[in-house]
Amino acid sequence: MKLITTISTLLLLVGCTHTREVLYTKYAAFPEDATTEQKIDIAARVVPTDEQLAWQQLELTAFIHFGMNTFTDSEWGNGRETPTLFNPTALDCEQWVHTLQKGGFKMVILTAKHHDGFCLWQTETTDHSVASSPWRDGKGDVVRELSDACHKHGMKFGVYLSPWDRNAECYGDSPAYNEFFIAQLTELLTNYGRVDEVWFDGACGEGPNGKQQVYDWESILATIEHLQPHAVTAIMGDDVRWVGNEGGRGRTTEWSATPFTPQSYSLGRATNSKLGIEEMSTDLGSRELVARAEGIYWYPSEVDVSIRPGWFYHASQDDEVRSIANLVDIYFNSVGRNSVLLLNIPPDRRGLIHEIDAACIEALHNYITTTFANNFIDGKVREWHASEGESIELKIKRGSIINTVQLSEDITRGQRVEHFTIEAYTNGRWQHLTEGTTIGYKRLLRFSDCRAERVRITIKSCRSTAHINNIGAYYAPHLEDDGRSVIVSDLSNEGWQTMDDDAYTAIDGDVETAWRSEGITPLTIDLGAMTDIAGFCYVPPTDDPTGTIYLYNLYVSKDGNEWQECISNGEFSNIKNNPIPYYVNFGTTYSARYLRIVPLYEIDGKSATAICELGILLPR
Repeated sequence: MKLITTISTLLLLVGCTHTREVLYTKYAAFPEDATTEQKIDIAARVVPTDEQLAWQQLELTAFIHFGMNTFTDSEWGNGRETPTLFNPTALDCEQWVHTLQKGGFKMVILTAKHHDGFCLWQTETTDHSVASSPWRDGKGDVVRELSDACHKHGMKFGVYLSPWDRNAECYGDSPAYNEFFIAQLTELLTNYGRVDEVWFDGACGEGPNGKQQVYDWESILATIEHLQPHAVTAIMGDDVRWVGNEGGRGRTTEWSATPFTPQSYSLGRATNSKLGIEEMSTDLGSRELVARAEGIYWYPSEVDVSIRPGWFYHASQDDEVRSIANLVDIYFNSVGRNSVLLLNIPPDRRGLIHEIDAACIEALHNYITTTFANNFIDGKVREWHASEGESIELKIKRGSIINTVQLSEDITRGQRVEHFTIEAYTNGRWQHLTEGTTIGYKRLLRFSDCRAERVRITIKSCRSTAHINNIGAYYAPHLEDDGRSVIVSDLSNEGWQTMDDDAYTAIDGDVETAWRSEGITPLTIDLGAMTDIAGFCYVPPTDDPTGTIYLYNLYVSKDGNEWQECISNGEFSNIKNNPIPYYVNFGTTYSARYLRIVPLYEIDGKSATAICELGILLPR
């Protein structure tokens, strides 16, 4: 097992003040008598190993699920499949690598063995392998061909070796199977050059003897440390943590510095149970949780998801490959939430990555590189050493429209930001755009298009001094996704009424219907009950843009008589070019029953008003 208690000392130069900070690499134990504030201070100074940092900087890694299930058209094999079924007709691992590199991926992880126990390499541990297949006359080795292609073309290489083996007769005889499993692992880590990541899930079942296998994780991890000490170990390893779902979503609050103990440690499950946490818990790093913990780990999250409904290739799913819009959302919700995205792209029965999948990941890469090639912040952004309550204002290039902000912490000095806000100066006033909690390695926040002169970022809460080493403002093009329903309101429209006789289509929940009025006409909504309102959504018409609101005022009221102005001279920037739902956050909460939008100017100066839908945003 890797040594995780290394303490390094770093001399930081901030302005003219020399500050010496003790940093804890990968793990720090809390003193028994430590106060909550002392624990928080230590947690702020836990940092990644060099290997964890390099892994985080990859951002995008690829999963390759390929094996017996590819040829049986299943997801989980039973281990009784005949090896003669495995026979790809045109396997080309260099095609995999070239395709993935075009998609922006820098590492690929291969399912060297899935739960069915079929091995994709020439192993001495079992006959249930490619050696018993007709492919390459029984002399083929997928692991060899992929590792060679990766090393040849400069791509990092990793392996997934399923702990659960439904073919091995010794499975369930824990000592015997552990020896068998470590022998397989040793072959993979000895015979195929450099391995950069070793990936284990926690799958565990009963063996032929009816007994459940007990894995010797300490010996397994020690084997990796001995044979490939630079490799990160994932999920049941102690370098990389599973995010807790396979839907492509990181938490909105994602701590890499967490009390969550790796499950492979002998006391891992008991420690986590005592804290009331598991992989899927919403909170893995709050102050309250840290206060109850005995130590803190640098244990960043990985978001694994498949580009198809299944993890293995099925021809029936060729029409169900994720859309570009959906993949972009996944990128923002994984890499953009302080995680690494592990996207599965399964080769087909030919042994090639399918043309549909290849086109999708290349389009995703083009979108990402194009979007983030042009930072609209005017001038160079220096590293910002921010104390709690401090703000930074940055000028935006003249005439620019932005809808995305990127923030990054220097995680070699720890993860420290707990809450921040982003505002834009437009039309002579500051407008709240969005806010967030954690930042970490990278945080991406999207909001409705805004023509800003300046942006202001305020650190509302942090642990010690936050070191922000990258700030960017971008325009991310909007993509259509026919398969995704648009949510325009956090609050059900049941019981809502409009104070205008014929205006119900503005609140009917259908974005295809529009309320239209001759003239610049206000719209008032009765929500039916007092509600805490944090913002609203305006959906413009898309078929006929006439009446689309450009400038507006917005008011709320408790009784329908006395009104409070929330937004004065608000602007739906770029709505003429992008007639999409616009979400406006107030930056505060109003308790009200009535909401009124007063149009001031139509996009083309016409005397008309059109609203497809108005929605209510609730406090987060």
